[in-house]
Amino acid sequence: MGVQQAPGHGHMQEIGQSEATAPQTHLNANSRRLLAELLGTFALTLVAAGGPVMAAATDTPASLPAMVVAPALLVMALIYSLGSLSGAHFNPVVTFAFSLRQDFPWRRVPAYVTVQIVGAVLAALLLRALFGTAGHLGATLPHHGLLAAVVMETVLTFLLLTVILATATNHRLVGHNAALAVGGTIALDGLFAAPVSGASMNPARSFGPPLVSGQWKDFWVYLAGPLLGAPLGAFAYEFVRGEHPRLPRSASEET
Repeated sequence: MGVQQAPGHGHMQEIGQSEATAPQTHLNANSRRLLAELLGTFALTLVAAGGPVMAAATDTPASLPAMVVAPALLVMALIYSLGSLSGAHFNPVVTFAFSLRQDFPWRRVPAYVTVQIVGAVLAALLLRALFGTAGHLGATLPHHGLLAAVVMETVLTFLLLTVILATATNHRLVGHNAALAVGGTIALDGLFAAPVSGASMNPARSFGPPLVSGQWKDFWVYLAGPLLGAPLGAFAYEFVRGEHPRLPRSASEET
């Protein structure tokens, strides 16, 4: 007795063969990482800077809790959704700190920082197109003197990076522990320190609005503070924890 072919089996086999020979259009691993960082930083800047812009444009009183909690919730969601792709840095000083800890290749830093800045600038351009320069285009500004703002941004970034490094696996922020801890720290820092410095902790987020609006006054505060706080957080965490084990990375992480 011969074996009877199931109805449609040959057709399905042909489909499978045609799919196997179809040209691949997927992005490579590095392109996916960079696109994830660009999209994440774009979304973060849009929400963080967009809050004060929309409040000013619509003449709606700005609520401090809403302004600082909204970006924190977004970061939590982005860690869950994009963390496995790029590590969910969305911040040049996070990339910098992972590299200092030798968990992220230095050769990737320029590309990561570039797409993070591009994402922030694109968000600022969208806000400018929709609302003009209302609310200083969401720029982070000192509210209690330059010295207090620099010190506060340094301390806030120190706290944030300590939490990020403590909840990360190698250079990746993935899972509920990282999402909740990092998002909670961003909200906490903003709730008590936004009235002093704006609680940026992110040079890319603070770069986009000034570039698009042309208002560079005091931008150095939001570059100097995070750049000081990030290595302090990295070194402090390593000192407290001691030498941490180097987990093996997959081939996709090395390329």
